Amino acid sequence: MQFDENFLQEMGLSAMPEEQKVKFLNYVQEELEVRIGERISRGLTDIQLNEFDMITDPVEAAKWLEKNRPDYREIVNRTVEEMKEAIRNSRSQLI
Repeated sequence: MQFDENFLQEMGLSAMPEEQKVKFLNYVQEELEVRIGERISRGLTDIQLNEFDMITDPVEAAKWLEKNRPDYREIVNRTVEEMKEAIRNSRSQLI
């Protein structure tokens, strides 16, 4: 997913001050990575987590997740949608 001006428009935040846009987009990306990582890791053993941490290639990481956590795409999609909903609900406070 791209976190850019299009994302801000989709969220109704294109009026956000320019100096806040980059900070906000970075925050959203970092927060999603944390939330997704926490949710995916809940179903994995310590051995699996260590194994996954050793993977540096994104393609290999996707293959590993497909095998060891086949619902990871659903987790990602659900987490992104939850974040979008939270942003929409807070839109007036963010602008």
